Amino acid sequence: MTKPVIAIIGTGNMGTSLIGGLIKSGYPSDKIWGTCPNKEKLEHLHQYFHIHTSTNNIKACESAEVILFAVKPNILKEVAAELASLIQSRHPLIISIVTGIQTQNIQAWLGEDIPIVRAMPNTPALINAGATALYANTLVDHSQRNIAESILRSVGVAVWLQEESLLDIVTAISGSGPAYFFLIMEAMQQIAQKLGLSSKIASLLIKETALGAARMAIESDYSLEELRQKVTSPGGTTEKAVSVLEENQIRKIFKNAIDAAVKRSQELGQLKSSHRGN
Repeated sequence: MTKPVIAIIGTGNMGTSLIGGLIKSGYPSDKIWGTCPNKEKLEHLHQYFHIHTSTNNIKACESAEVILFAVKPNILKEVAAELASLIQSRHPLIISIVTGIQTQNIQAWLGEDIPIVRAMPNTPALINAGATALYANTLVDHSQRNIAESILRSVGVAVWLQEESLLDIVTAISGSGPAYFFLIMEAMQQIAQKLGLSSKIASLLIKETALGAARMAIESDYSLEELRQKVTSPGGTTEKAVSVLEENQIRKIFKNAIDAAVKRSQELGQLKSSHRGN
């Protein structure tokens, strides 16, 4: 089957990661366009990935069957306005990984009859270990869903959501989630150093412990609760530590944090939506 031409508008960290993931998965480099204002960066992308590059978004999208927006939220409206006429004439699949911009905003800028997929990848996508949730409007057909999923799967796992509002929860869980784990690891390292371990040893042990725990969670048939119970021997050190965490309401702390992140995501989405007609 012939691969569709993909234009990635915005080749920052995430856009470049998607290009790298596509190339690594075997996607033909001559079917990929990348754009940004920086000619030096585009030359590097061309030399490294052998893709087409341009500072001109319209040129990059002229033959594109898929256009992926990976720009900053504050310039998406401007970029969409520039491409609206071309998109309305060609009806490509639109994929947006722009944070907080709802499909209704994009439809208002591009036209109501455009197939749009909104995706929420997270920063581990930068090392091909991302977790992405996708939402498609009703104009996206089965083959287009497969295309969108294959693009995001090139940098990690991908799941579909039936309601766009669930992306606010995804933002709080997998979008912000890496920072929660980094904070826990940071705190553990600081404590380990105060107790006498060197920075190098503490860092190595904590990072490998986190990696090992994640791999066990992914590869095991046991639930997270069962895995925790298996390493928590009665009367042992782990049980004592976990009991202190529970007594200090660690679950409530995480609930409050995630609830706050969901609320903020909703607020940001409403704020951007209220300005879409300006």
